[in-house]
Amino acid sequence: MSLSYDLSDEHELIRTTVREFAEQRIAPVAEELDREHRFPYDIVSELAELGLMGIPIPEEYEGAGSDTLAYAIAIEELTRVDSSVAITVAAHTSLGTMPIFLYGTEEQKREWLPDLASGRRLGAFGLTEPGAGSDAGATQTRAELRDGQWIVNGSKIFITNAGTDITWGVTITARTGEDEISNVVVPNGTPGYEISPPMEKIGWRASDTRELSFSDAAVPEGNLLGERGQGFRQFLEILDGGRISVAAMGVGLAQGAYDLAFRYAQEREQFGQAIARFQAVQFRLADMATEIEAGRQLVYKAAWLKDQGRAFAKEAAMAKLFTGILSNRAANDALQIHGGYGYMDEYAISRFYRDQKVLEIGEGTNEVQRMVIARHLGL
Repeated sequence: MSLSYDLSDEHELIRTTVREFAEQRIAPVAEELDREHRFPYDIVSELAELGLMGIPIPEEYEGAGSDTLAYAIAIEELTRVDSSVAITVAAHTSLGTMPIFLYGTEEQKREWLPDLASGRRLGAFGLTEPGAGSDAGATQTRAELRDGQWIVNGSKIFITNAGTDITWGVTITARTGEDEISNVVVPNGTPGYEISPPMEKIGWRASDTRELSFSDAAVPEGNLLGERGQGFRQFLEILDGGRISVAAMGVGLAQGAYDLAFRYAQEREQFGQAIARFQAVQFRLADMATEIEAGRQLVYKAAWLKDQGRAFAKEAAMAKLFTGILSNRAANDALQIHGGYGYMDEYAISRFYRDQKVLEIGEGTNEVQRMVIARHLGL
C-alpha cells in the first residue's frame, strides 16, 4: 500500500503554534489547575481564538478547515504539557462536534456547528452508562417520540465537557425502539436534564467529567441526529475517529514524560556525576525515545488513512492500544528516573503518572482494542 504522510508546512506550523502556546501559556498554570480541580476557561478561550477548537471542520462552518493529521499533531503537543487541556479539546472535537458534522442535516450543521467549531461553545457525547461501558450496545437510556418530541429517560456517566459554563449540549445514544439505537441532541438547560457536580478523579483533574440524568427530558423531533436506528453504527464510526486523538494523547504524554526525565537526568547528580551518565538511565531513555517514535508513526498513519478516505479502524485501534501501553511505560520509567522526587506533587511527572492510566481505559479499553484488531484480522 502506498503511504506518504510527510508533514506539510501547514502541519509544521500547527505543531509550532500549539507547542509554543502549550509551553508559554499552559505549562505555568497546569499544576495549579490540577491541584484546584479548576476548568481552564481562559485557556479554552485562547485556543478558540487561535482556531484550534475545530481543526478538522470546514471553514464554512467556522472551523479551521484542516485535516485529521493536523488535529492529531495539535492534541499530541497539548498533551506533552497537560492532559486536562488536551482531553477538553479532543472530546469537544472528536465526540462533541464531529457527530454533527458527519451525520447532521445541512440545517442542523448551519445551526449548531459554527458555535462549536469556533470554540465559542463546547460539545459533548453521551455514550457510557453505569451498566454499559465496553458493551455500549447495552444502552438502557430511552427516547420515545410523542407529539413531535423525543422524551428522554435514563442516565450517562463519565461524560467529558457536559457541565461547563460554555457547554452547548450533548449528543446521546438512546433506544428509540425495541431493537434500535439512535443519536439525539439534548441542549443544556433542557427541563428534565440534570447534570451532576464534577466527578472526582485521580487524573485529568482540570477537565470536566459528569454524570447525566434524564427524566422526561423533551427535545424537538428535529434533534434526531442522522437516521433513526443508525445510532450504533454512527457511534462506532465516531469511536474509530476518536481513537486517533486519544492515541495522539498517548504519544504526547509519553513524549512529555520523556522530556521531563531527560532534563532531570541531566541535572540530578549522584556518585559525583549526572545520573544521565549511568547506563541504566541511558537505556531507559533510549527505549522510551524509540517506542515514542514508533507510536507516533502509528498515530500519523491512522490519521493519514482517514484523511485519504481509506479504511482506518484497525490502524486507529492499533495506535490506541500501542500508545496507551507506551504512555504507561514511559510515565512509569520517567517517574523512576526522578526517584523519590517523582513521587512528590511538586514535580510535574507525578501529574503525568496520574493522568496516564485513563488512556488505557477511555475510548475503548486495551482489551476492546484487541477485540477490534482481532476482528479486522479476520479472527
